Amino acid sequence: MFVINCKNYEEISGDKILRFVKTAEKISKKYKIKIAIAPPQHLIGLVSKSSIPILAQHVDVSKVGSTTGFIVPELLKKSKVAGSLINHSEHRISPKEISLLVPKLRELKMISILCVKDVSEVKKYTKLNPDYIAIEPPELIGSGKAVSKEQPELITKAVKEVNAAKNKTKLLCGAGIVSGEDVSAAIKLGSKGILVASGVVKAKNWSKIIEDFAKAFS
Repeated sequence: MFVINCKNYEEISGDKILRFVKTAEKISKKYKIKIAIAPPQHLIGLVSKSSIPILAQHVDVSKVGSTTGFIVPELLKKSKVAGSLINHSEHRISPKEISLLVPKLRELKMISILCVKDVSEVKKYTKLNPDYIAIEPPELIGSGKAVSKEQPELITKAVKEVNAAKNKTKLLCGAGIVSGEDVSAAIKLGSKGILVASGVVKAKNWSKIIEDFAKAFS
């Protein structure tokens, strides 16, 4: 799984998100690799019918109806959104909310990508059986210093905890990944994929960087 979090970067504002998603679609098909994109929430409608999975960047514990301003899982599902990031380091939520959202997305047959900051959180949340746990040390996010190189032991320990849970959860590696070499290192350490953001979205040549990352999976 190759997940791209677009955050709220200006580089994909407006209809530029369409070109970004189309670029990812072509590379996904070429290399037969699963690429998922989490656009800014207000742009989801523009790309929700894409051939690759579109994810929400955040989802709330909220119900259909009189819940102004909240992002409701059931309505995301009806809008063809495949799943959501949960508890990203820039949008942390409470353990109680996490414990409600992971099973809710599973009930709706949506992808849950639970973001954590360290191995202790990996151990804590694997019991919820999210589809993916993405480990991202906050200090390395956007730094250009890949966790796979700076803290390789963090990934190996996280892999051990995920495997010990003996469920369907897979580990993603995030934070500071900017090259195919970083991706290869993460995969060799046991990660089943990556969660990236600025390293791709802010690149001058989207096609080149996404293809470089996709090649590294093989």
